[in-house]
Amino acid sequence: MLTDTNISHQIGLSNEDLDRLRNFIIDRVSSEVEEERTTNPDYRKGIAQKIQAAYNMTGLHLSKDVSQRIMSMAYNEIVGYGPIQPLLDDPEISEVMVNGPKSVYVEKKGKLVKTSVMFDNDDHVVRIIDRIILPLGRRIDSNSPTVDARLPDGSRVNAVIGPVAIDGPSITIRKFRKDKLTTEDLVRFGSLTQNMAEFLRACVVSRLNIVVSGGTGSGKTTLLNVLSGFIPEDERIITIEDAAELQLQQDHVVRMETKNRNTDGGGEVTIRDLVRNSLRMRPDRIVVGECRSGEALDMLQAMNTGHDGSLTTIHANSPRDTISRLEILVMMAGMELPVKVIRQQIASAVDLIVQQTRLKDGSRKVTAVTEVPGMEGDTVVLTDIFKFEQTGIGEGGKIEGTIKPTGMRPIFGSRLEAAGFKLGPEVFGATIAEVMEKNRKH
Repeated sequence: MLTDTNISHQIGLSNEDLDRLRNFIIDRVSSEVEEERTTNPDYRKGIAQKIQAAYNMTGLHLSKDVSQRIMSMAYNEIVGYGPIQPLLDDPEISEVMVNGPKSVYVEKKGKLVKTSVMFDNDDHVVRIIDRIILPLGRRIDSNSPTVDARLPDGSRVNAVIGPVAIDGPSITIRKFRKDKLTTEDLVRFGSLTQNMAEFLRACVVSRLNIVVSGGTGSGKTTLLNVLSGFIPEDERIITIEDAAELQLQQDHVVRMETKNRNTDGGGEVTIRDLVRNSLRMRPDRIVVGECRSGEALDMLQAMNTGHDGSLTTIHANSPRDTISRLEILVMMAGMELPVKVIRQQIASAVDLIVQQTRLKDGSRKVTAVTEVPGMEGDTVVLTDIFKFEQTGIGEGGKIEGTIKPTGMRPIFGSRLEAAGFKLGPEVFGATIAEVMEKNRKH
């Protein structure tokens, strides 16, 4: 609908008139290009001219701004994703959320913002959903009212319709960054320090098993991308994801992606299937985009049977929660394993947990780098190597704080040295003796 700005009074036409004009252009041009859409891959090239011709047929002489706006909206409806196309084109927007036809939000610079964008009605939203998923070989209907897919540019999309979506069809699009962030970018953003980056690079090259944990939208995949960039060029890497997002720059990479069920209910390929299959592919490294079910058991077994240097992410709010979450995921594999055995598997498989957090001001930081040195009794031991300490809230609600080394040196330090990394005492801050003295005083 043409309701984001009130232009109708300026030109003597109602919003309904403008909507009819837009729809006339869309219907006219769509009917012309429908057959061409399926037979000519370059069908988009002449659409702008067709839209201009359709507008000229109306005999209206609206201002250049208004006519261009209407024709741009028509173009987005015909070849793009309708009202949300400008949001997807905005490089400052990282996520687009449609909560029904009259409620569209975006995440911009880490903050959620409601936009003035609207759809005509529920059917309009469903048409855009179909526009998104049908070319991807996916479908959505009342019998299968949810869908996950990956757009051609790598963006992730989730759509939900009735009867599941009560307040109208919903679309959530996590945009894919075309520019791959580097370690230097994360240091500049304040997400981590230079010493932390040096330490994490040493851990990846030294083939430690690393789990990146964090909440939804905290930046886990971005950090996993950066960490995977440290893997040496001469190693064979297998990546496994629900929707392929990783942008590995190495040459020897095999990328695998899950497959949904066919319309007959068969043909599904899960993360767990792919993890098991990857073990037969002579991997030097296995990188799993996210462990969210029974594949956690297969991942731990791979880590424990010679596939060192594996990387994955998990939804958890702290390193301790990561251990609990892994326990639950392993149980979802259907194996009747005692909790202590599961914890032993975790403690022997995982070397390091890197906690990624989205703070209240929208910034994303590594808030903990935690070693998993082993077990004490029935408990998995955790040792923080780096920790974020909040010191206050500044102007505009900005979170203030610093990421500091705790003074504890990891037990796996000898593995880093064996790989050629001799990290100086400045990386870890205070000495162990100083930390022990501080704890004694408290």
